[in-house]
Amino acid sequence: MAGDLVDADKVSQCLQLLQSSSPSYLLLSSLDAARAQLSENAESFDEPVSMALETKHQLRIIPGISVLDLSSFLSDFPAIDPLRITLSASDLQLSGYEADDFLAEEHQIVSELVGTQAVTFAVNLGTRRHDVQRLVHSVKHLSEKYFSENGSSSRKENPVSSPLDKFSIKLTPREAFFLKKRRVSIEDSLGEICGELICPYPPGIPVLIPGEIVTQDSLSYLMDVRDNGIAISGAADGELKSIMLSSPERKRKPQSEHSIRYKFAHLHGSPEAC
Repeated sequence: MAGDLVDADKVSQCLQLLQSSSPSYLLLSSLDAARAQLSENAESFDEPVSMALETKHQLRIIPGISVLDLSSFLSDFPAIDPLRITLSASDLQLSGYEADDFLAEEHQIVSELVGTQAVTFAVNLGTRRHDVQRLVHSVKHLSEKYFSENGSSSRKENPVSSPLDKFSIKLTPREAFFLKKRRVSIEDSLGEICGELICPYPPGIPVLIPGEIVTQDSLSYLMDVRDNGIAISGAADGELKSIMLSSPERKRKPQSEHSIRYKFAHLHGSPEAC
């Protein structure tokens, strides 16, 4: 990488595919410690779970606020993490990013994860009742500020839909990765074959992978998260003003025997070429 022997962008792309974004051995050791603590006292999490369930109930009755539960899923999920509180303020015409900014700036409430439509908070062994009461109070303030009598505000609704509902794969990721690349503005990539892994963080789920067709939904989603200041991982252009596309090589038409003989004779100066 110190000289010009290798393509720095190519090396970066390879590392993005192979490296973990969070190789934390402190986290791994804490998981083992939590397992050991549970084996000694199986009731350790009873109070946090109880607080989380109570908080979800209190949030659910706040105007304009919805809370994720099993009924939110179309398929048959057996359970969801009871220590995660995921709420949406979409009925207030607020994106997850806007709700998160309000709670952080106005009330110093820090979320675990934020997306285009929802915000997730974590309850754990260190969570106090005072903490969850602050969360409920802060969300009430959010509702009071943006909720009107007819259940909506004057803000325009966020039109961005999920980019993962519909997708089309033109090439395998391996085929697309090793093809020649060309850079175009993100607006000009519609309908083309993506040549890189584009992963907004949070939530850390790839929106486009090498070999996938760039759709209007994926473009709208990516430009929306970019405009909200969300970090983009994997893309050569972190600001996402441009995107790398894979360019399949065009198959050459098979040459006729006459054409091959003509070129061979011409290269060797044979009079048969005339």
